[in-house]
Amino acid sequence: MSVRRRSLAAVSLAVASVLLLAGCTVPSFLGGGTERSEPTGETVAPELEPFYSQVLEWERCDDKWCATATAPLDWSDPGAGEIELALVRRSASGDKLGSLLVNPGGPGGSGFDFIAESVDYAAGPRLQERFDVVGFDPRGVGRSSPVTCFDAARMDQFLYGIIPAERGSDEWIADVTEANREFGQACADETGELLANVDTVSAARDLDLLRAILGDERLNYLGYSYGTFLGATYAGLYPEKTGRLVLDGAIDPTASNQDVNIAQSVGFEDALKAYLADCLAGDECPFSGSVDDAADEVARLLASVEASPLRGTDGRMLGADALVTAIIYPLYSAESWPYLSDMFESVMFGEADTALAFADLYNGREPDGTYRDNSTEAFRAVNCLDYTYDDDPAAMRANAEELAEAAPIIGPYFAYGDIGCAQWPVASEAARTAITADGAPPIMVIGTTGDPATPYQWAEALAEQLDSGFLVSYDGEGHTAYRKSNTCIDDTVEDFLVDGTVPTSDPQC
Repeated sequence: MSVRRRSLAAVSLAVASVLLLAGCTVPSFLGGGTERSEPTGETVAPELEPFYSQVLEWERCDDKWCATATAPLDWSDPGAGEIELALVRRSASGDKLGSLLVNPGGPGGSGFDFIAESVDYAAGPRLQERFDVVGFDPRGVGRSSPVTCFDAARMDQFLYGIIPAERGSDEWIADVTEANREFGQACADETGELLANVDTVSAARDLDLLRAILGDERLNYLGYSYGTFLGATYAGLYPEKTGRLVLDGAIDPTASNQDVNIAQSVGFEDALKAYLADCLAGDECPFSGSVDDAADEVARLLASVEASPLRGTDGRMLGADALVTAIIYPLYSAESWPYLSDMFESVMFGEADTALAFADLYNGREPDGTYRDNSTEAFRAVNCLDYTYDDDPAAMRANAEELAEAAPIIGPYFAYGDIGCAQWPVASEAARTAITADGAPPIMVIGTTGDPATPYQWAEALAEQLDSGFLVSYDGEGHTAYRKSNTCIDDTVEDFLVDGTVPTSDPQC
């Protein structure tokens, strides 16, 4: 094996710079006065009027503006309490069309950080000229009223702890069940009543509130990944208030939890094989032979650390679950594939630190052991309310067999995920049904043919479900397409958002 090995620091920083959509710096508030957003003044139910009539007070934060809105804790009982929603705005540099609200995905991704630190990545110059580009943290996330669970030490044990029993055995299921029960109970104890109200329907109602208090008659919106489900949910609830929506890296609203597990395990396994083909065609690949040979080697590597976890220099252990996370993280972008080679090679040499660093980047863990955000907690909390779960051992073992057959390398480590939300302290009443948004104006749905996280067929399904949906395809690798693929995608998105131009057919970018 004659691969040139980069340092851990160099690899970690490089892959982070490629993959992280948002920075971690808190904007500093500067002098320069305040601005006010005047609400639309539309008629709403009397119990909602105090929320829809609020006037946002914007303060300068670096080169942008920051504000905090209030929303009902429980939209079914608006008088039961309030939560906060954090917003950041890059003001339009030219003739303003209105606001463009942006969600980077997750659930649990910070739209505030996305715009505060990466607005040029999120929105091209044409969009920044014509729109106030607005990032927001959905309920339960980040600077908005957050879901809170474990401290850093307990989160380390939850995410990286090793369950010694055989995966799928009664003993293993019991241990995983207890760990997840403790996590859910901590979330309930620390978060309180908000935990029952972080579902996507509630977040979509927040979106309508933000639209109105920003002064926009219709919602213009750019959503990535999970943000497509949030945007589609909004259109289903408020088709008459829907403006120009772009849903990039679409989620199929009808997909069950098991459907998601199968599609994503297949998607990441296909992306892994695409990486292996690219790696084997180069000069510095830690694998040899055919793609199938290399895939078998990855499977053996996972089995090896499952049986004998590797110890990192900080004392944490690298087991198979953490290694799968470390593999998945660079697969979100083909630009990160060279760093995946470094990670694989280090594990082959019995070293855990690079893989742990990649898993840390995915989990939001800082080098000092703290966690930079609550994305893990929010991800779990929202998904536990948005899907239904079955932790019957027989059902989970049948699902595990289905996953292993569909994706033999990745699938086994996606199994038994129902345990986490089946132990959740708030029961889900969600129904996974098609969203048609009858009466809404045209809605753009973007699908990437090689997207590992939101497979292309989900974009096809969502575009078909939406009464006014139309599909825009990007033929390439990676998760989502706008601002990271080609000018065909970028121009199509911006022509639609700025001018309302709907392609006569899928441009097949």
